[in-house]
Amino acid sequence: MRKLIIAGNWKMHKTVQEAVEFTKELASKVTGASVEVVLCPPFTALHAVAEAAEGTNIAVGAQDVYWEDKGAFTGEVSAPMLKEVGCRYVIIGHSERRQYFNETDETVNKKVNAVLQHGMIPIICVGETLEQREAGKTEQVVRTQTEAALKGLDPGLVGGLVIAYEPVWAIGTGRTASAEDAQNVIRYIRCVVREIAGDSADTVRIQYGGSVKPENAAELLSQPDIDGALVGGASLQPDSFAGIIKESGKVQ
Repeated sequence: MRKLIIAGNWKMHKTVQEAVEFTKELASKVTGASVEVVLCPPFTALHAVAEAAEGTNIAVGAQDVYWEDKGAFTGEVSAPMLKEVGCRYVIIGHSERRQYFNETDETVNKKVNAVLQHGMIPIICVGETLEQREAGKTEQVVRTQTEAALKGLDPGLVGGLVIAYEPVWAIGTGRTASAEDAQNVIRYIRCVVREIAGDSADTVRIQYGGSVKPENAAELLSQPDIDGALVGGASLQPDSFAGIIKESGKVQ
């Protein structure tokens, strides 16, 4: 059975002090959780959160990475840097990175390779816009993004990845794909992974992201192909994020 993974993407929120206080409070609420818990704070708080999470069941992830190990790339952060401060996961290709910062399928693939080379686990985001969904292009979009992200990877490595299906129209809007719709798309993504990497598709964990809350978490995560959630707004408060983790534990 694939272990559920609940990751909180804080985006551009929380100072270092706020992040540490949150981590300590969350740790007290999720002790013994049966699911994997990940916090993805801003770069500035990564080291402090990793220290605060030490000895708990909380892992730490970054929100982005650059694909070169070092060099004249002002403002960028490399995989070795993230590894050194305690990251286990790295989010790659989030729709906001694609929309606002010119992330492409090609750069997503480069970043996936960089993260894997340094022993961390990519959380690869794929998903369609509302316009693409209404045009009936959901499967075409997630296939293109998934194939590009996994291009050239050893099939043996693919099984350890995390993929997050995040329909862009549901991120931060309060709108959520129905459990059935989310399951259908995620099952399709798993089929695409199977075409690329065979039986590794059985162990790839595929999350759903898009206005996940304690109130809808259990229904979404009870679907057979949904292996967790990538949570945005609801991960910013310890009670709501712990509520999602608690609800997900009921279906693990």
